[in-house]
Amino acid sequence: MNLDWRAYPLPLAEPLRISRSVMARRDAVAVRLTHDGGTGHGEVVTSAYQRLDLGRIDALLTALRPRVTGYADPEALRADLPALAADLADAPGVLGALDAAVHDLVGRRAGVPVWRLVDAPAREAASTAYTIGLVPPADAAATARRLVAAGFTVLKVKAGADDDVARVAAVRTAAPAARLLLDPNGAWTPERTVRVLDAVAACAVDAVEQPVPPGDPDALAWIGARVAVPVVADEDVATVADVHRLAGAVAGINVKLARCGGIDAARRLIDTATGYGMDVMLGCLVASTLGIAPALHLAGHARWVDLDGHLLLADDPWTGIGGADGTLRTPGGPGLGVRPAWADRQAVAR
Repeated sequence: MNLDWRAYPLPLAEPLRISRSVMARRDAVAVRLTHDGGTGHGEVVTSAYQRLDLGRIDALLTALRPRVTGYADPEALRADLPALAADLADAPGVLGALDAAVHDLVGRRAGVPVWRLVDAPAREAASTAYTIGLVPPADAAATARRLVAAGFTVLKVKAGADDDVARVAAVRTAAPAARLLLDPNGAWTPERTVRVLDAVAACAVDAVEQPVPPGDPDALAWIGARVAVPVVADEDVATVADVHRLAGAVAGINVKLARCGGIDAARRLIDTATGYGMDVMLGCLVASTLGIAPALHLAGHARWVDLDGHLLLADDPWTGIGGADGTLRTPGGPGLGVRPAWADRQAVAR
């Protein structure tokens, strides 16, 4: 078995501002596993939050290569991924990329899509949220109108500024039938969370993600006891131990494969959360279709699907899951079901 990789830029169509940063581009690394004529792909993206830059990603993959090539087949590597997780505990995005490539290759060898390979509930289509950044309320409303006209029925509104209430109200007026998610990325205090949610009660917010900084389950529980909106933990969730710690404090968890370490790790989070009666949101980082697709194969487990990272790009180098009309379509072909966008473009040119 062989492991190689290549890096490429992912410029955004427009800068995305959240409470802690502004992003105009990030870099991605496509991981490729080859074995016996078959190929599987995965993707890891750079992340300041995870302290992952291209140099560190390259170094980690270089260190992994001798171990990966020692496996006789991808099925054996998949079974042993938990053992590799210890070496990548502080770089779950790299583990997630390897995990995706393994599942893609195993699925292709078996002739089945990844969702069937991992026995996830079937879900051919899922409505994804689209993120509206920290922009003035009038701009947020204009974006909401454009998205609704394109077919989106779920909108995520970023928060963490003085005009949060006005922004939510403007989006609700522009998109009266849309489901609204609110995400301050931990920028609020518990008291401010209650005040804002009370102020936007008429806007029928569907859920609020990580209103306070991570590390304080008691604060999340305090908020949950005082508001009707479901509170979803996001930055607080990376491991099964985190889910145990949050039991009873939140209504749901946001599962991000780049943060927990891939498909199998995500399944463990989902199983633990549902055992406690928590709902599941599937979230993502800004990434290409290749980086988003693994989570889509788990969409049958989710109450909320927030997999729009590829839709924020100026030019997606991969294709296969759709989403421009607000609906993601789980590929029915083997593996992850994605392919390089240039192949489609060449076919059209012919």
